[in-house]
Amino acid sequence: MSSQNVIHFTDASFRQEVLDSDKPVLVDFWAEWCGPCRMLGPIIEMLADEYAGKVKVGKVDIDTEKTYATQLGIQNIPTVIIFREGQQAKRFMGVQPKADLKKALEEVLNS
Repeated sequence: MSSQNVIHFTDASFRQEVLDSDKPVLVDFWAEWCGPCRMLGPIIEMLADEYAGKVKVGKVDIDTEKTYATQLGIQNIPTVIIFREGQQAKRFMGVQPKADLKKALEEVLNS
């Protein structure tokens, strides 16, 4: 990850960083071996930079951090979930256009 605004969420940090966050949080569930995940990576980094200070943006490597991926029923990757006040507000599976993720973030921010 090249953007300093992308946080690596772990099983240990997920509750505090995501579920207890006072800001919306976009979480990309991914794995190193996943081609579509690597395609989505630059989009996630751009969103992290554009929404710095307004939205937390991070990634969960499902190969090393399995607890919340399992609890949230992640069966396909990439899966992107936007959390608001500890609850899932939006969920996307597969590579998504930046515009669609941006629209979802704006909806969550303005709701």
